Amino acid sequence: MSESFLQTNFAERIGGDRFGKDTTIYKFEKIKRAKRAAMAANPGVKLIDMGVGEPDDMAFPEVIKTLAEEAAKWENRTYADNGVDEFKAAAARYMKSLYGVELDPQTQICHAIGSKSALSLLPACFINPGDITVQTVPGYPVMATWTKYLGGEAVNLPLLEENGFLPDLDSLSADQKKRTKLLYLNYPNNPTGASATVEFFEKVVKFALENNILIVSDAAYAPLNFAGKPLSIFAIPGAIDCAVELHSMSKGFNMTGWRLSWVCGNELAVKAFASVKDNADSGQFAAIQKAAIVALDDQANITPKICEKYERRLESMTRTLQSLGFPAKKPAGSFYLYVKAPKGTEAGDKFSSGEDFSQWLIKEKLISSVPWDDAGNYVRFSATFVARGGKDEEEEVLKEFAARLSDAKFIF
Repeated sequence: MSESFLQTNFAERIGGDRFGKDTTIYKFEKIKRAKRAAMAANPGVKLIDMGVGEPDDMAFPEVIKTLAEEAAKWENRTYADNGVDEFKAAAARYMKSLYGVELDPQTQICHAIGSKSALSLLPACFINPGDITVQTVPGYPVMATWTKYLGGEAVNLPLLEENGFLPDLDSLSADQKKRTKLLYLNYPNNPTGASATVEFFEKVVKFALENNILIVSDAAYAPLNFAGKPLSIFAIPGAIDCAVELHSMSKGFNMTGWRLSWVCGNELAVKAFASVKDNADSGQFAAIQKAAIVALDDQANITPKICEKYERRLESMTRTLQSLGFPAKKPAGSFYLYVKAPKGTEAGDKFSSGEDFSQWLIKEKLISSVPWDDAGNYVRFSATFVARGGKDEEEEVLKEFAARLSDAKFIF
């Protein structure tokens, strides 16, 4: 059969005529394959999945109840476009209540169909060929991907343990600073679990104002903070002039699959985002937005319960890994534990990367993790493993996690 004409029609941004022919296996596909193989080889053993990056529980009952009620209403059937006013008002109340930040819901807030959607659209507002988006690594690559699609350049700043997993902005060259349009930050951070400090945000805001750069602060994990009060970049004077912030219903409200977030902050940047978004989607279902209002207005009861659960799990995971020689530290936020991968075991296993160790964990211990080798050899364990039986089942999973690793003598 001859090759389809489409093979020569693909855009260069996705590989051109080479699209679909790359035999490189993406790391998450490797994890999936290894999980399937391990479960097939050990049918009587349950895999402990600590690679999942989403909450293991459902949205709270009152939120689900409201969704059902709102979905049945005739007036919610139509396109939501750039968001219902009630949701934007609730987001503004939430920002004031949790972060002490005052925002105009009409001009400084716009909903999005999840943070991923927002991150993919923001470069279209600002990036021309030759422009730069600065992002931190390891991290979520969506903004860099879309920057490259648009002919821009992505510059990576490594998150190193010795710097508290904060990027070194001074490492950018004069040319890079001049060409940078967007600076992407994510705190509390995925995957490191580090939180930004007020001092760091002050430095970032000063840097952005001096270099005419828009900060994109991805605050999806901001409510999951174990080291003090959750922090918004808008607590910093001047941030409203050079930043937008993304907030999500996913992590702090157990609403990952509901796909709802918002972009807030600088009025002109939010207006640009809304304009591009208007040409990309027709808004999230109004019933979902109205159900989210219930969650936002009850955040003082909902989110602390979620935080308590994940902090408890992370403390147990940290103690277990420390007992095995890992230099593990409980994160300041998120639900991730980011630790250095060992070099091997006394039994003769050798790991040249975080990916090697992650694959060994799946195959030998039936524990799934996510490897990160962008700035050193690390693995990420997530506290979002499934334990639907409540705290008792959670404790059973954590005991089994400790038991499976107890006989391994790791070399660092």
